[in-house]
Amino acid sequence: MKEIVVISGKGGTGKTSISASFAYLEAKNAVIADCDVDAANMHILLGADFSIREDFFSGEIAVIDEDKCTNCGDCFDVCRFDAIIKTSDFHKVNPINCEGCWYCSRVCKHDAITMKTQKAGDLYISNIKNKGIMVHAKLGFAAENSGKLVAKVKQTARAKATNENKEFVITDGSPGIGCPVISSLSGANLVVLVTEATISGLHDLDRVYKLVKTFKIPAVCIINKFDLNLEMAHKIENFLKNENVKVIAKLSYDETFAKAMVEGKTIVEYDFESKISKEIIESWNKIKKELK
Repeated sequence: MKEIVVISGKGGTGKTSISASFAYLEAKNAVIADCDVDAANMHILLGADFSIREDFFSGEIAVIDEDKCTNCGDCFDVCRFDAIIKTSDFHKVNPINCEGCWYCSRVCKHDAITMKTQKAGDLYISNIKNKGIMVHAKLGFAAENSGKLVAKVKQTARAKATNENKEFVITDGSPGIGCPVISSLSGANLVVLVTEATISGLHDLDRVYKLVKTFKIPAVCIINKFDLNLEMAHKIENFLKNENVKVIAKLSYDETFAKAMVEGKTIVEYDFESKISKEIIESWNKIKKELK
């Protein structure tokens, strides 16, 4: 079983549209993992049915026992996150502001404050439209620990792929270079970098590839919308050449991306015979050759 992680240094490069197309093409031979848990949307393109849901718990939050609270105000005085709210009879915790630091619990003389593990999101295992399997998640409102939720998604996807003898795990990572991206990269066999021919596209490609290099994972690149700025596309190609990263595709700007998204379809599903679909199919075949 091989894992391919598709990432981009920034949002809006077409990363999810491309990785969803790869997922659709590979049909029953792959488990799909959507690791963009902060803003998950791959399920829309792949028609996920949310058949299995599991609570994800991570981090702790303070809880004040109203019966034990004497309204002394010690917890209010030490909280630096404005998470303690005063009332006329007792104090209570604002769960959005609470950082789970334990300080209020330590200073409470009346043992009125306990720390409880909080629900940070939901994990899903879904059947998708091409009769494949998708593991995805949704981080809770104002919740943290997205990196841990990404790790849970990847662990579940790998276990599914191993148990069902799938050849690939296709992972759609988060944009940027933060904790969710770092967690997405862990254990990958190949990274597919998706960038665009803009100044920010090159800048963020540079940043995310520096991260990939620390993991010593081989990488290839797809330059999307390369014809919008040929000069910048040339600079990106030079950067990749200097870093010994192979360009497996240069995709032209194509409104098929938007049209397919509006209909809730992948690009290759929307118009299999279009030029952009053929280029994506060719890209996926090149990726499989790189893995071999």
